[in-house]
Amino acid sequence: MDLRQRTVAEEISCTGIGLHSGKKVKLTIKPSSPNSGITFERVDISPDSAVKASFDNVVKTNMATTIGFNGYSVSTIEHIMAAFFGMGIDNALVKVDGEEVPIMDGSSAPFVFLLKNAGVTIQNSYKRFLLVKKSVKVTDGNRSVHLYPSNELKITYKIDFDHPLIKDQVYEISFSQSSFIQEISRARTFGFLRDVQTLKNNGLAKGGSLDNVIVMDEFRVLNEDGLRYKNEFVRHKILDFIGDLAIIGHVVIGHFVVERSGHSLNQKLLKKFMAQEKCWEVVRFKNKEECRKIKVKIPSFGALDLAPA
Repeated sequence: MDLRQRTVAEEISCTGIGLHSGKKVKLTIKPSSPNSGITFERVDISPDSAVKASFDNVVKTNMATTIGFNGYSVSTIEHIMAAFFGMGIDNALVKVDGEEVPIMDGSSAPFVFLLKNAGVTIQNSYKRFLLVKKSVKVTDGNRSVHLYPSNELKITYKIDFDHPLIKDQVYEISFSQSSFIQEISRARTFGFLRDVQTLKNNGLAKGGSLDNVIVMDEFRVLNEDGLRYKNEFVRHKILDFIGDLAIIGHVVIGHFVVERSGHSLNQKLLKKFMAQEKCWEVVRFKNKEECRKIKVKIPSFGALDLAPA
């Protein structure tokens, strides 16, 4: 297991539709230097339009996570951020010619496919891990996010919807690249037919369709191919959570227990956690032996087509 940072080996692009804007968007992923993190650049705007994916730069959390700086923004970043995190990519430059990351099929799978095709370069700097030392929680009515100390990154997520196809669902994942790809990455965003017109009246979901959203009426899934997983709904909520977690810029080693959360509460937890320095410690491990000494299980990010930097 190589614990050094990673970036993409070569430039790669795709084109898609923005879920909320409905506009066609071209996205290009390029290699970036060690310790630079994930940065988005609006190529449709004049120079100085770059914004780093950081919880400090989150400007909006209504139906998606939006980051902004100096008056410009990039929205719906959570699915591609989940793919970067799941594939162990620490540093990359993402260029977009619009205000929103394309929704693709509503999951992270197309971005995982892009990253696999781009390949991975190992860089000469070690990954940063954030060890949880003390518990932190945020609540909002019956919604909550709790973060507990743990020797691994684990996410337990619970949802309940007043719909016969969803009801109560709970899923738990011990995070690794393989568990993310196999269990989480293909889970799509979902919505209800009864809400479609309201969303569009509010300038949202203009690009939504059965090609990129699981849509349900009162009793059934309207997509011809049905569900990819029986509990695809809660798996997608974990995907969104991972995408939000990714903007912290470190791999958190702790146990998240989440109930009925959304982007806003996710970001509230991250900000509260990072503001309390006694609750965490940043470490860089050079090898497995250093992990074993403090009994920490580092997520496996696999070994794709690696090329030394």
